[in-house]
Amino acid sequence: MAKALSIYMGKEAAKKIGADGWSAEHFDLLLGASGGPKWLILGHLDRFLFGDFLQRSNRPLSVLGSSIGSWRHACLTMPDPVAAIDKLQEGYLYQRYAGKPSPAEVSAVSCRILETILGENGVSQLLCHPRIQTHVVTARGRGLCSSASTAGFRAGLGAAALSNILSRQRLQSHFQRVVFHTGSPPNPGLNFQDFQTHYCALQEDNTLQSLHASGAIPLVLAGERNISGAPAGQYWDGGIIDYHFDLSQHCGDGLILYPHFSTEVIRGWFDKFLSRRRTAIRDVKKLVLMCPSTELTADLPLGKIPDRSDFTQLGEEERIHYWEQCVQRSRLLAEEFAALLESSNPLAGVTVFD
Repeated sequence: MAKALSIYMGKEAAKKIGADGWSAEHFDLLLGASGGPKWLILGHLDRFLFGDFLQRSNRPLSVLGSSIGSWRHACLTMPDPVAAIDKLQEGYLYQRYAGKPSPAEVSAVSCRILETILGENGVSQLLCHPRIQTHVVTARGRGLCSSASTAGFRAGLGAAALSNILSRQRLQSHFQRVVFHTGSPPNPGLNFQDFQTHYCALQEDNTLQSLHASGAIPLVLAGERNISGAPAGQYWDGGIIDYHFDLSQHCGDGLILYPHFSTEVIRGWFDKFLSRRRTAIRDVKKLVLMCPSTELTADLPLGKIPDRSDFTQLGEEERIHYWEQCVQRSRLLAEEFAALLESSNPLAGVTVFD
Protein backbone atom coordinates (compact mmCIF):
# COMPACT_ATOMS: atom_id res chain seq x y z
CA MET A 1 0.00 0.00 0.00
CA ALA A 2 1.31 3.46 -0.90
CA LYS A 3 2.35 5.54 2.09
CA ALA A 4 0.41 8.67 3.02
CA LEU A 5 3.07 10.54 5.01
CA SER A 6 6.43 11.66 3.67
CA ILE A 7 9.16 12.71 6.11
CA TYR A 8 12.38 14.48 5.12
CA MET A 9 15.30 15.08 7.47
CA GLY A 10 18.49 17.05 7.39
CA LYS A 11 21.72 15.34 8.35
CA GLU A 12 21.84 16.52 11.98
CA ALA A 13 18.17 15.74 12.56
CA ALA A 14 18.57 12.21 11.21
CA LYS A 15 21.65 11.60 13.34
CA LYS A 16 19.83 12.72 16.48
CA ILE A 17 16.59 10.84 15.86
CA GLY A 18 18.38 7.78 14.49
CA ALA A 19 20.43 7.52 17.69
CA ASP A 20 17.86 8.56 20.31
CA GLY A 21 14.52 7.85 18.66
CA TRP A 22 11.61 10.24 18.28
CA SER A 23 11.23 12.61 21.20
CA ALA A 24 9.49 15.97 21.45
CA GLU A 25 12.47 17.06 23.55
CA HIS A 26 14.56 17.20 20.37
CA PHE A 27 12.61 20.16 18.96
CA ASP A 28 12.78 23.81 19.91
CA LEU A 29 11.01 25.32 16.87
CA LEU A 30 7.67 24.52 15.24
CA LEU A 31 6.91 26.18 11.90
CA GLY A 32 3.50 26.88 10.40
CA ALA A 33 3.28 28.15 6.82
CA SER A 34 0.73 30.25 5.00
CA GLY A 35 -1.56 28.31 2.71
CA GLY A 36 -5.21 28.88 3.56
CA PRO A 37 -7.29 25.73 2.96
CA LYS A 38 -4.16 23.64 2.37
CA TRP A 39 -3.92 23.21 6.14
CA LEU A 40 -6.95 20.90 6.09
CA ILE A 41 -4.79 18.05 4.76
CA LEU A 42 -2.76 18.36 7.98
CA GLY A 43 -5.79 18.47 10.26
CA HIS A 44 -5.43 15.06 11.88
CA LEU A 45 -1.63 15.21 11.92
CA ASP A 46 -1.97 18.51 13.82
CA ARG A 47 -4.32 16.85 16.26
CA PHE A 48 -1.79 14.12 16.99
CA LEU A 49 1.21 16.46 17.14
CA PHE A 50 -0.50 19.13 19.23
CA GLY A 51 -2.56 16.90 21.47
CA ASP A 52 -0.08 14.06 22.00
CA PHE A 53 3.47 14.14 20.65
CA LEU A 54 4.41 17.72 21.56
CA GLN A 55 2.83 17.31 24.99
CA ARG A 56 5.48 14.73 25.85
CA SER A 57 8.09 17.43 26.46
CA ASN A 58 8.94 20.02 29.08
CA ARG A 59 11.42 21.78 26.81
CA PRO A 60 10.55 25.37 25.82
CA LEU A 61 9.16 25.44 22.29
CA SER A 62 9.06 28.45 20.00
CA VAL A 63 6.33 28.52 17.36
CA LEU A 64 6.65 30.70 14.28
CA GLY A 65 3.64 31.05 12.02
CA SER A 66 2.27 33.18 9.24
CA SER A 67 -1.38 33.30 8.20
CA ILE A 68 -3.14 29.95 8.82
CA GLY A 69 0.08 28.70 10.43
CA SER A 70 -0.31 31.24 13.23
CA TRP A 71 -3.97 30.22 13.69
CA ARG A 72 -2.97 26.58 14.02
CA HIS A 73 -0.33 27.51 16.59
CA ALA A 74 -2.90 29.44 18.60
CA CYS A 75 -4.75 26.13 18.93
CA LEU A 76 -1.62 24.52 20.36
CA THR A 77 -1.56 27.00 23.24
CA MET A 78 -5.11 26.22 24.32
CA PRO A 79 -5.75 23.84 27.27
CA ASP A 80 -7.29 21.33 24.84
CA PRO A 81 -5.45 21.72 21.50
CA VAL A 82 -7.48 19.01 19.78
CA ALA A 83 -10.77 20.69 20.67
CA ALA A 84 -9.33 23.98 19.40
CA ILE A 85 -8.33 22.35 16.08
CA ASP A 86 -11.87 20.95 15.86
CA LYS A 87 -13.25 24.49 16.20
CA LEU A 88 -10.82 25.86 13.62
CA GLN A 89 -11.72 23.13 11.16
CA GLU A 90 -15.47 23.56 11.63
CA GLY A 91 -15.33 27.33 11.23
CA TYR A 92 -12.98 27.24 8.28
CA LEU A 93 -14.49 24.34 6.36
CA TYR A 94 -18.11 25.44 6.68
CA GLN A 95 -17.68 29.04 5.58
CA ARG A 96 -20.74 30.06 3.57
CA TYR A 97 -21.37 33.28 1.67
CA ALA A 98 -24.30 34.60 -0.34
CA GLY A 99 -22.56 35.34 -3.63
CA LYS A 100 -19.07 36.79 -3.84
CA PRO A 101 -18.22 38.16 -0.38
CA SER A 102 -16.57 41.50 0.26
CA PRO A 103 -13.27 41.67 2.19
CA ALA A 104 -15.22 43.01 5.16
CA GLU A 105 -17.52 39.95 5.11
CA VAL A 106 -14.62 37.49 4.94
CA SER A 107 -12.82 39.33 7.73
CA ALA A 108 -15.92 39.19 9.91
CA VAL A 109 -16.10 35.41 9.44
CA SER A 110 -12.35 35.06 10.11
CA CYS A 111 -12.59 37.04 13.34
CA ARG A 112 -15.50 34.87 14.50
CA ILE A 113 -13.44 31.74 13.85
CA LEU A 114 -10.57 33.15 15.91
CA GLU A 115 -12.91 34.25 18.70
CA THR A 116 -14.39 30.74 18.81
CA ILE A 117 -10.93 29.15 19.04
CA LEU A 118 -9.78 31.50 21.79
CA GLY A 119 -13.01 31.55 23.75
CA GLU A 120 -13.28 33.58 26.92
CA ASN A 121 -9.79 32.96 28.31
CA GLY A 122 -7.79 31.89 25.26
CA VAL A 123 -5.86 35.11 24.83
CA SER A 124 -4.56 34.94 28.39
CA GLN A 125 -3.68 31.27 27.93
CA LEU A 126 -1.73 32.05 24.76
CA LEU A 127 0.09 34.97 26.38
CA CYS A 128 0.96 33.09 29.57
CA HIS A 129 1.67 29.61 28.27
CA PRO A 130 4.43 28.18 30.49
CA ARG A 131 6.32 26.46 27.67
CA ILE A 132 5.30 27.79 24.26
CA GLN A 133 6.62 31.12 23.00
CA THR A 134 4.40 32.33 20.19
CA HIS A 135 5.61 34.37 17.19
CA VAL A 136 2.97 35.71 14.78
CA VAL A 137 4.26 37.11 11.49
CA THR A 138 2.50 40.01 9.76
CA ALA A 139 3.39 42.34 6.89
CA ARG A 140 2.94 46.09 7.47
CA GLY A 141 2.28 47.99 4.27
CA ARG A 142 4.54 50.86 3.25
CA GLY A 143 3.76 53.60 0.77
CA LEU A 144 0.82 52.68 -1.44
CA CYS A 145 0.68 49.25 0.21
CA SER A 146 -0.53 51.04 3.33
CA SER A 147 -3.19 52.95 1.45
CA ALA A 148 -6.77 52.85 2.71
CA SER A 149 -7.86 53.28 -0.91
CA THR A 150 -8.44 50.03 -2.82
CA ALA A 151 -7.16 51.59 -6.05
CA GLY A 152 -4.06 52.90 -4.31
CA PHE A 153 -3.41 49.58 -2.63
CA ARG A 154 -3.81 47.66 -5.91
CA ALA A 155 -1.23 49.94 -7.50
CA GLY A 156 1.11 49.41 -4.56
CA LEU A 157 0.66 45.65 -4.72
CA GLY A 158 1.54 45.66 -8.42
CA ALA A 159 4.65 47.72 -7.76
CA ALA A 160 5.64 45.33 -4.96
CA ALA A 161 5.30 42.33 -7.27
CA LEU A 162 7.52 43.98 -9.89
CA SER A 163 10.11 44.98 -7.29
CA ASN A 164 10.19 41.44 -5.94
CA ILE A 165 10.96 40.04 -9.40
CA LEU A 166 14.07 42.20 -9.53
CA SER A 167 15.14 41.38 -5.96
CA ARG A 168 13.46 39.98 -2.87
CA GLN A 169 15.26 42.69 -0.90
CA ARG A 170 13.33 45.36 -2.80
CA LEU A 171 10.11 44.02 -1.34
CA GLN A 172 10.94 45.75 1.93
CA SER A 173 10.28 49.11 0.25
CA HIS A 174 6.64 48.02 0.14
CA PHE A 175 6.21 45.80 3.20
CA GLN A 176 7.86 45.50 6.61
CA ARG A 177 7.95 42.27 8.58
CA VAL A 178 6.38 42.81 12.00
CA VAL A 179 6.54 39.88 14.41
CA PHE A 180 4.20 39.84 17.39
CA HIS A 181 5.48 37.60 20.15
CA THR A 182 4.97 36.40 23.69
CA GLY A 183 7.82 36.45 26.16
CA SER A 184 10.59 38.98 26.41
CA PRO A 185 12.67 39.08 24.32
CA PRO A 186 11.55 37.17 21.19
CA ASN A 187 13.47 33.96 20.55
CA PRO A 188 17.02 35.06 19.62
CA GLY A 189 17.21 32.07 17.29
CA LEU A 190 14.65 33.85 15.11
CA ASN A 191 16.69 37.01 14.61
CA PHE A 192 15.83 37.61 10.96
CA GLN A 193 18.61 39.18 8.92
CA ASP A 194 17.05 39.40 5.45
CA PHE A 195 14.56 42.21 6.16
CA GLN A 196 14.29 45.05 8.60
CA THR A 197 12.07 43.36 11.18
CA HIS A 198 10.10 45.03 13.95
CA TYR A 199 9.15 43.04 17.05
CA CYS A 200 6.06 43.83 19.14
CA ALA A 201 4.77 42.23 22.31
CA LEU A 202 1.52 40.31 22.10
CA GLN A 203 -0.92 41.74 24.61
CA GLU A 204 -4.53 41.27 25.67
CA ASP A 205 -5.62 44.12 23.41
CA ASN A 206 -3.76 43.16 20.23
CA THR A 207 -3.65 39.35 20.04
CA LEU A 208 -6.88 38.94 18.05
CA GLN A 209 -5.88 41.81 15.75
CA SER A 210 -2.44 40.31 15.17
CA LEU A 211 -3.76 36.83 14.38
CA HIS A 212 -6.38 38.26 12.03
CA ALA A 213 -3.80 40.45 10.28
CA SER A 214 -1.45 37.50 9.89
CA GLY A 215 -4.10 35.76 7.77
CA ALA A 216 -5.44 38.84 5.98
CA ILE A 217 -4.89 37.97 2.31
CA PRO A 218 -4.80 41.23 0.34
CA LEU A 219 -8.04 42.04 -1.51
CA VAL A 220 -9.68 38.96 0.04
CA LEU A 221 -9.76 40.16 3.66
CA ALA A 222 -9.76 43.70 5.02
CA GLY A 223 -6.55 43.56 7.03
CA GLU A 224 -5.98 45.44 10.26
CA ARG A 225 -5.15 49.12 10.62
CA ASN A 226 -3.08 50.56 13.48
CA ILE A 227 -2.70 47.51 15.70
CA SER A 228 -2.35 48.42 19.35
CA GLY A 229 1.27 48.52 20.53
CA ALA A 230 2.69 48.41 17.00
CA PRO A 231 3.82 51.00 14.44
CA ALA A 232 0.94 52.79 12.73
CA GLY A 233 -0.16 51.45 9.36
CA GLN A 234 -2.06 48.75 7.51
CA TYR A 235 -1.23 45.15 8.41
CA TRP A 236 -1.57 42.23 6.02
CA ASP A 237 -0.96 38.51 5.68
CA GLY A 238 2.46 37.52 7.00
CA GLY A 239 2.84 35.22 4.01
CA ILE A 240 3.52 38.22 1.76
CA ILE A 241 7.06 38.16 3.13
CA ASP A 242 7.17 34.73 4.82
CA TYR A 243 4.98 32.40 2.78
CA HIS A 244 6.85 29.24 3.79
CA PHE A 245 9.84 30.99 5.43
CA ASP A 246 13.53 31.13 4.63
CA LEU A 247 14.64 28.12 6.65
CA SER A 248 18.31 29.10 6.61
CA GLN A 249 17.71 31.87 9.15
CA HIS A 250 16.95 29.65 12.15
CA CYS A 251 19.93 29.40 14.52
CA GLY A 252 18.51 27.54 17.52
CA ASP A 253 20.08 24.59 19.30
CA GLY A 254 17.26 22.11 18.73
CA LEU A 255 15.62 20.62 15.69
CA ILE A 256 12.96 22.25 13.51
CA LEU A 257 9.60 20.48 13.20
CA TYR A 258 7.74 21.51 10.05
CA PRO A 259 4.37 19.92 9.26
CA HIS A 260 3.90 21.24 5.73
CA PHE A 261 1.73 20.81 2.65
CA SER A 262 4.49 19.60 0.31
CA THR A 263 8.27 19.49 -0.11
CA GLU A 264 8.14 22.86 -1.85
CA VAL A 265 9.27 25.69 0.43
CA ILE A 266 8.67 29.12 -1.12
CA ARG A 267 10.05 32.13 0.71
CA GLY A 268 7.44 34.80 -0.05
CA TRP A 269 3.97 35.13 -1.56
CA PHE A 270 5.29 36.85 -4.69
CA ASP A 271 7.89 34.10 -5.16
CA LYS A 272 5.31 31.44 -6.07
CA PHE A 273 6.11 31.79 -9.77
CA LEU A 274 9.87 32.28 -9.35
CA SER A 275 11.54 28.87 -9.19
CA ARG A 276 14.87 30.40 -8.17
CA ARG A 277 13.32 31.53 -4.88
CA ARG A 278 12.70 28.01 -3.58
CA THR A 279 14.50 26.97 -0.40
CA ALA A 280 16.61 23.85 -0.83
CA ILE A 281 15.38 21.82 2.14
CA ARG A 282 18.28 19.37 1.76
CA ASP A 283 20.60 22.13 3.02
CA VAL A 284 18.76 22.63 6.33
CA LYS A 285 20.55 20.16 8.58
CA LYS A 286 18.21 20.40 11.59
CA LEU A 287 14.98 20.17 9.62
CA VAL A 288 12.27 17.53 10.04
CA LEU A 289 9.63 18.20 7.38
CA MET A 290 6.40 16.18 7.27
CA CYS A 291 3.97 16.39 4.37
CA PRO A 292 1.37 14.39 2.48
CA SER A 293 2.99 12.02 0.00
CA THR A 294 2.61 12.57 -3.72
CA GLU A 295 0.70 9.27 -3.78
CA LEU A 296 -1.85 10.47 -1.23
CA THR A 297 -2.30 13.77 -3.06
CA ALA A 298 -2.73 12.07 -6.42
CA ASP A 299 -5.31 9.71 -4.93
CA LEU A 300 -7.56 12.51 -3.64
CA PRO A 301 -10.79 12.88 -5.64
CA LEU A 302 -9.53 16.00 -7.45
CA GLY A 303 -5.89 14.94 -7.38
CA LYS A 304 -4.87 17.89 -5.22
CA ILE A 305 -5.12 19.14 -1.66
CA PRO A 306 -7.60 21.93 -0.86
CA ASP A 307 -6.67 25.45 -1.96
CA ARG A 308 -8.27 28.87 -2.32
CA SER A 309 -9.29 28.24 -5.93
CA ASP A 310 -11.90 25.82 -4.57
CA PHE A 311 -13.99 28.80 -3.44
CA THR A 312 -14.45 29.89 -7.06
CA GLN A 313 -13.99 26.67 -9.01
CA LEU A 314 -16.40 24.51 -6.99
CA GLY A 315 -19.97 25.05 -5.91
CA GLU A 316 -20.41 25.59 -2.18
CA GLU A 317 -21.74 22.14 -1.36
CA GLU A 318 -19.22 20.52 -3.72
CA ARG A 319 -16.37 22.39 -2.03
CA ILE A 320 -17.50 21.43 1.45
CA HIS A 321 -17.92 17.77 0.47
CA TYR A 322 -14.48 17.71 -1.14
CA TRP A 323 -12.82 19.30 1.86
CA GLU A 324 -14.53 16.81 4.17
CA GLN A 325 -13.08 13.98 2.08
CA CYS A 326 -9.59 15.50 2.33
CA VAL A 327 -9.88 15.88 6.10
CA GLN A 328 -10.91 12.26 6.38
CA ARG A 329 -7.92 11.15 4.32
CA SER A 330 -5.62 13.24 6.53
CA ARG A 331 -6.15 10.65 9.28
CA LEU A 332 -3.68 8.44 7.43
CA LEU A 333 -0.86 10.92 8.04
CA ALA A 334 -1.46 10.85 11.79
CA GLU A 335 -1.80 7.06 11.87
CA GLU A 336 1.47 6.54 10.00
CA PHE A 337 3.36 8.94 12.26
CA ALA A 338 1.94 7.27 15.37
CA ALA A 339 3.09 3.91 13.99
CA LEU A 340 6.56 5.28 13.29
CA LEU A 341 6.89 6.36 16.92
CA GLU A 342 6.35 2.74 17.94
CA SER A 343 8.68 1.31 15.28
CA SER A 344 12.04 -0.24 16.15
CA ASN A 345 13.54 1.84 13.33
CA PRO A 346 12.85 5.57 13.88
CA LEU A 347 14.05 6.36 10.34
CA ALA A 348 11.86 3.80 8.59
CA GLY A 349 10.63 5.31 5.33
CA VAL A 350 12.32 8.64 6.05
CA THR A 351 14.24 10.47 3.33
CA VAL A 352 17.54 11.65 4.79
CA PHE A 353 19.56 14.36 3.06
CA ASP A 354 23.31 13.89 3.16
